[in-house]
Amino acid sequence: MGRSVLRVLYTVLAVATGVLSSTVNVALDSSVPGSDATNTTLLGMLGWFAGIGAAVMLVWRHRWPLLVTGLALVPPVLLPGDSMAALIALAALTARYTGWWRWGAATLVLAATGLAVWRDAGRHPDLSIARAWLSTETTAEFIGVLLTAMLFTAVPLATGIIRHSLAETRRRVAEQAALRDQVARREEQARIAREMHDVLGHRLSLLSLQAGALEVTAATTPDAAEAAKTVRTTARQSLDDLRQVIGVLRSTGYADRAPGGPAEPPQPTLADIPDLVTGARQAGLAVNVTILLDQASTAPAPLGTAAYRILQEALTNVLRHAPGAPAEVLVRGGPGAGLSLEVLNPLPPHPVPSPGSGTGLTGVNERISLLGGTLTAGPADERTFALRAWLPWVAPAP
Repeated sequence: MGRSVLRVLYTVLAVATGVLSSTVNVALDSSVPGSDATNTTLLGMLGWFAGIGAAVMLVWRHRWPLLVTGLALVPPVLLPGDSMAALIALAALTARYTGWWRWGAATLVLAATGLAVWRDAGRHPDLSIARAWLSTETTAEFIGVLLTAMLFTAVPLATGIIRHSLAETRRRVAEQAALRDQVARREEQARIAREMHDVLGHRLSLLSLQAGALEVTAATTPDAAEAAKTVRTTARQSLDDLRQVIGVLRSTGYADRAPGGPAEPPQPTLADIPDLVTGARQAGLAVNVTILLDQASTAPAPLGTAAYRILQEALTNVLRHAPGAPAEVLVRGGPGAGLSLEVLNPLPPHPVPSPGSGTGLTGVNERISLLGGTLTAGPADERTFALRAWLPWVAPAP
């Protein structure tokens, strides 16, 4: 609203300045020195009407700067008019165009302004404005006219260049903001992809193992009912996790949600690691876990979530690639010392193929890199596979 009002005021001022300048010019041309009489000529009146028309055209100087500037050159070049409208239009043209158009128009306006100043200098000294600073000597007069025209032309030219530079700066800032927004959205998409893989991959791996166990033992083992219950529970949890991920994908990111909208589902923390181990044991994985944490409740939320997801992926890999093998889990650390995660399992005699192998470790590496940690994963010797991760844990300020 404020910018619109200012643009209207600037336009009114520009038109009024053009009309006033044209009127003063024709009045000086029509005046008779030392007398109250006037000597109005047809050519002078045509110049005045053309100047008024050029001044009115300044309303559209931002929409059609080339056309308005071209029309504003008619009064000073073809008629005994002034070049005020052309000077004002030049500022708008320079703000829009660069290169040949800018400097070509500036040259034409400079020539028209020089012609107008030269005509003014040719009037009687009592009726000439330029005579206030121009010399009467021919060479000096020519140089003065040229310098005056250059000064008059330089003002709108510099104004337009500055406006163009400011507009380009605003455009670049907007582009950079859009680029930052795009990068943030892509990072959010990558985060969602990691969450989807870590959450659903783990749940569905457990579901697959339990379903296989149920299929083999349903006819002969009394534990079939418990296995079926585990399958049902894991399937329900998988569906709940899937709904959460779909909810994230439908939104533009939690940071963009409107106040009062649905909150982000709670993320796991270090306190949820025992539940993760319990779920793995229920799926048939023999897990020996050791947790040595100092001030676990003070761990930052991103650290707790990353640790949980890393262990989740590691246990899922044991279930998928080394079924029946036990796992050793060690979690230790504290503020200032960092958080160390270690998962060891015997290598299977024969590799077990699994779809998507390697994508989980890629996601784990991305999580660790975002937090500035380190990861090593691979055979520790001929019989053991080891995943070792370290995450920084900044000590709280005293």
